[in-house]
Amino acid sequence: MKKRHLNNFAIVGAGMVGTAIGYLLKKAGYEIVAIADKSAAALRRAQSYIGGKAYRKPQEVLREADCILITTPDDIILSVCKDIALSPLIKGKYIFHMSGAGGLDLLEPAKKAGAAVASIHPLQSFSSIDNAIQNIPSSYFGITADAKAKTRAETIVLALGGKPIYISSKQKSLYHAAACVASNYLVSLLNVVESIYQSIGISEKDAKKAYLPLIYGSLKNIEFSGSIQALTGPIVRGDSGTIQKHVDAINANLPQYASLYSSLGLVTVNLARKKGTLNLRQAKKISDILKGVINHEHAK
Repeated sequence: MKKRHLNNFAIVGAGMVGTAIGYLLKKAGYEIVAIADKSAAALRRAQSYIGGKAYRKPQEVLREADCILITTPDDIILSVCKDIALSPLIKGKYIFHMSGAGGLDLLEPAKKAGAAVASIHPLQSFSSIDNAIQNIPSSYFGITADAKAKTRAETIVLALGGKPIYISSKQKSLYHAAACVASNYLVSLLNVVESIYQSIGISEKDAKKAYLPLIYGSLKNIEFSGSIQALTGPIVRGDSGTIQKHVDAINANLPQYASLYSSLGLVTVNLARKKGTLNLRQAKKISDILKGVINHEHAK
């Protein structure tokens, strides 16, 4: 049954996120009346999930829908917005983008043309359409909206099963940087873990089986106690001798990871001080070991 307080939707950008968002909105009872994408294959795939008329040009969806979700790659959001802003049909429409780092400046052409604008960004990672469909509900969404679009942006997030948090345009870059550290850099960090284990003859498969329970345990500790209280390990214990052994082994065998180890170690020293387990003398000794690596790297 179509919701009267939320008009028809069009998706511009028939990629993974756009298709998943469209599917979830349709599942919630809303109608996806149009999809636009340059790729015929992407349009066919998206239609199999959400239906709607297929268009190759973004401007054409304005004939069909009152709410337009721009789910293209970040770098072309502004050009897509400029394109649809040329249509006289844009006045009174609601235009949304789903970029984590981009602010409302990307939608300024639409706003000047008489549309209400907002950004709704799911704080979640996706590896496939089906994975996105599964993960989006219960995720937090960063909302950045002008006054006219704020209520509607929140309504969309709630329809998706999400939880809204409000982010100003000035805060978007930091908000998204934190998300990248939490998701993308965690993946990169675990790839480093695998590389270290592989260097001593442990297979990738066995390494994953070995470290994943450790990761899950750490995440549970963070969930229940917070990141500072969840911190464990040699730095928290003030074990400078172990840290020196780590540094020596990494320098000798995997020097490409030396700066990473030391930089994260310095962050960990600060956390250990906040936790109250590390005195100033211990903190200085460990920091000197770690800074010696970083200073050596800079001196090269």
